[in-house]
Amino acid sequence: MTEQITSLSNPLVKQARSLRQKKGRDETDLFLVEGLLHVGEAVQAGWHIHSLLYAPELLKSDFGYSLVHQMEQKRIRCAALSAPVFESFAGKENPQGIAALVHRQSRTLRDFPPFRTLVALFSPQDPGNIGAIFRSIDASGADGLLLLEGGADPYQPAVIRASMGAIFWKPFVSASFAEFLPWAQGRGAHLIGTSSHAAQDYASFQPDSRPTILLLGSEQKGLSAEHLSACHTRLSLPMRGRATSLNLAVAAGIFLYAIQPR
Repeated sequence: MTEQITSLSNPLVKQARSLRQKKGRDETDLFLVEGLLHVGEAVQAGWHIHSLLYAPELLKSDFGYSLVHQMEQKRIRCAALSAPVFESFAGKENPQGIAALVHRQSRTLRDFPPFRTLVALFSPQDPGNIGAIFRSIDASGADGLLLLEGGADPYQPAVIRASMGAIFWKPFVSASFAEFLPWAQGRGAHLIGTSSHAAQDYASFQPDSRPTILLLGSEQKGLSAEHLSACHTRLSLPMRGRATSLNLAVAAGIFLYAIQPR
């Protein structure tokens, strides 16, 4: 049965609000998913839903109410909120009136499934870039994402929103470079580094049957000499105009299509 919530101080509402911060996510092992597309993708991908929150005054979608019904049938906690209460934790103006508290997944490199193409990001700082790269991974047919040496939290709302739901379908793991390198070598992976100083143009690359990992540096620093030295191939993107670089997510998309087997 759906419960009714009209108080801003309700514990479930306070918990939803706390998940906008990393501290709240770390303390509860939950994260906040908001919006019809994103909640729908989390449900369809089989993620463990802790609770579903919706605002009848704001939710105007039959699909949204089908998600509520589906969660009720599975005995997942569902709460109908007043519009002001829902808006107290919503991440944008004119919210669609549906959100979910979702359990984070615990996965290590040892658990990572077999792959053909992965992206490894070093210390990405922009959550929008992480989310957009998830979309490019999904669109190009790549298999997952490795987040190396820290960076932005992949469970923050901006990443979920920018991924357009792709994050729920592609496995990802956080690890150190020291953990990653022997793991990649043990998988027989072809490591491709990206650098503006690389002699080989991305367009001349010929994919082969080896599992491939595309290494991308942070927005500010790129790949270090240590990271590049571990790569079997280094590729560049030619800058033919006045711009000296591309946005990280844009560059990732171009490289991903270039390295995928034809």
